[in-house]
Amino acid sequence: MEEDLLPRSTINAEDIPPSIAGSSATPVLVLSTIVALCGSMSTGCALGYSSPAESGIMEDLDLSTASYSVFGSILTIGGVIGGLISGKMADLIGRRGAMWFSELFIFAGWLAIAFAKTALWLDFGRLLMGFGIGVICYVVPVYIAEITPKNLRGQFTSAHQLILCSGLSLMYFIGNAVTWRTLALFGVIPSLVQLVGLFFIPESPRWLAKIGKEKELETVLQRLRGKNVDISQEAAYIIDYTETFQQHSKSRILDLFQQRYTHSLIVGLGLMLLQQFTGVNAISFYASSIFEKAGFSSSIGTITMAIIQIPATALSVFLTDKSGRRPLLMGYSVAYSLGMAGLPWVIMSEIFPINVKGTGGSLLTLVNWSCSWIISYSYNYMTEWSTAGTFFIYTGICGLTVLFVTKVVPETKGRALEELQASINHFL
Repeated sequence: MEEDLLPRSTINAEDIPPSIAGSSATPVLVLSTIVALCGSMSTGCALGYSSPAESGIMEDLDLSTASYSVFGSILTIGGVIGGLISGKMADLIGRRGAMWFSELFIFAGWLAIAFAKTALWLDFGRLLMGFGIGVICYVVPVYIAEITPKNLRGQFTSAHQLILCSGLSLMYFIGNAVTWRTLALFGVIPSLVQLVGLFFIPESPRWLAKIGKEKELETVLQRLRGKNVDISQEAAYIIDYTETFQQHSKSRILDLFQQRYTHSLIVGLGLMLLQQFTGVNAISFYASSIFEKAGFSSSIGTITMAIIQIPATALSVFLTDKSGRRPLLMGYSVAYSLGMAGLPWVIMSEIFPINVKGTGGSLLTLVNWSCSWIISYSYNYMTEWSTAGTFFIYTGICGLTVLFVTKVVPETKGRALEELQASINHFL
């Protein structure tokens, strides 16, 4: 197997400034990442809420199974809408602004659910949350990838999935001990923390380069790399390559389908499609009922899932910059949380250059949430047809995933963003 599928560009490793080639984790970098990851926690809480809350909501509000299915799946409809505008929003108001704006919707959504008296308010709150996390799922890994040096980028960016899994697991744990209204109020906490924290962290230096704010870029980069680090070369490097990318095209949706972006599109779309069609969200959304149908305790089952996911995803964070992205993606056939759970979002944040990152990210996020809706909506119908057949189909798609990663997905570890994007999209 080839070690690297990327064509090498004319950028030489010795030309890359030291702060890009490798840098330490400064307090500002760590704080910025933690604040961004509060959005990942919000996403995990939203995804994990419907399973432990199911019996309580149906009993208290006298909902039918069909009505609750609407409540569970409408999150993905909101995600589709949020995904559609996520990239454009992040380009217009910045990565930090997009996170802040989306958290307002998530915050409002949790409150609408916590105080809902009717199914209509439940669905409205769930829709708001879906819109918010549709944006968050795109902007968090992009922001983290754009502020970190390449030697830390994989670990820091893949922490998105670790914290997401932690939020989902937290809902499973707490949901067995508190009412569904109290559980919704717990979901408000990470949203509130991020809304406040965003006032204390810097904007992405690469977005600042995109909008021509070079002085602000240098100030931000100095904060991120440390006051004693010479950032002049890295700043010039980012500015030069941002200008090069933007000269080729403006950020229009049709520009994304130029031949030079074909490889990035195939990789990104393929990973997003395969991630969802393996059936992961069907299992997450309906975990309680799946365990019950199998004659197993739903509470013990969901808690066991929560316990398994966190260490597996934590191991992925550690290995992302050690073993690379491709081996972990193929490791999905062994453990979803180790590879396919979060790494498609990592790779999405890396492969598109700044001039089409917004449109590319929007398209991939839209596809991901659309496929999530298809899976969550079709699952019950498929199991009525054949439970075993449903899971055999998911298994077959897992096998296709290994083949796709082997033949198509490039290894991106150890590459500066500008070098990586220039080579995969054939700019140089």
